[in-house]
Amino acid sequence: MGGTIAGEAPVRAGDLAAIGGSPWAIARRRLLRNRIAMTMLGVLVVIVVLCLAAPFYAKHVAHSDPFHSNLDGKTIVKGKSVSVMQESSTGLGLGVTPIGPTWDLHHYFLGADDQGRDVAARLLYGGRNSLLIGVAAALLTCIVATVVGLVAGFFGGVVDGVLSRLLDVVWAFPVYLLAISLSTVLIARGFSWGPFHLESGSLLLPIAIIGVVYIPYVARPIRGEVLSLRRKEFVEAAIGLGASTWRLLWSDILRNVITTVIVFFPLVLAIDMLTEAALSFLSIGVQPPDASWGTIILDGQGLLYTRPAVALAPGLAIAITVLSLNVLGDGIRDALDPRAKLRRID
Repeated sequence: MGGTIAGEAPVRAGDLAAIGGSPWAIARRRLLRNRIAMTMLGVLVVIVVLCLAAPFYAKHVAHSDPFHSNLDGKTIVKGKSVSVMQESSTGLGLGVTPIGPTWDLHHYFLGADDQGRDVAARLLYGGRNSLLIGVAAALLTCIVATVVGLVAGFFGGVVDGVLSRLLDVVWAFPVYLLAISLSTVLIARGFSWGPFHLESGSLLLPIAIIGVVYIPYVARPIRGEVLSLRRKEFVEAAIGLGASTWRLLWSDILRNVITTVIVFFPLVLAIDMLTEAALSFLSIGVQPPDASWGTIILDGQGLLYTRPAVALAPGLAIAITVLSLNVLGDGIRDALDPRAKLRRID
């Protein structure tokens, strides 16, 4: 006699007790068996490692400064010294065109932008900021949304009414319109409140803006789940036994909604990175001299016909990262699905 997890290979009877004793162990086992999700996780790890290695690549491999113009610089292509900015070969031949991809890691691997800067090095540095803003904003969204959803759903009444109306106010605005409006005001002027002051170029501003606009999209489902849990027998039994409010929230409610938050996180992270790229492309996100994938796409907008790699490289990086996060999020959701229970087989 043995057992199996739905959709998976049979499990020995002796292993059932160990597996069934921990829901997290079951979820981990399901996730590890999902080859597509694990592949996407590997892709994400590679992207993160490459972006973290940006200073090493720029200094010791490419030997370039991706944040300063290099209009008069030279590089090596097939053993010959050539100018980074070359005379235009299109139209009337006026002006200059940045060098295209050399496919040499040491010399402008993806070519140069209109300022003569190494696109490959800027791509890695931009990825650092895009990932940082996405992760920080997703954490802000999930943490605040979890607290708001717990409090509103558990206490109900006036508390629920006030918090729900606040969520409705944010929900009423189209998310990109709200993000653009906040960014236009705060990025241009900075932010000051009492002793706190943020310059217009601070990365904390896009993190806060993106994190806030998506709070209702996570808080409302969590509130609904808390309302459902609040009426469960085990919660009413704990109340009858005199459990404190803190114990109910921490031990009985939060532990049952944390899986929902975990599933939301990679999906919110993907959306946050897309939003950051959109705001940066509109020049109201990451500000110079910092770079992000969105700002690099903006830099390459005028070079689409001559040096398309400048815009295509960050666009492809965003697409791969977002696709990986969505597939990984689906895998986590499937692994944490409480309906996928152990069944007996003969």
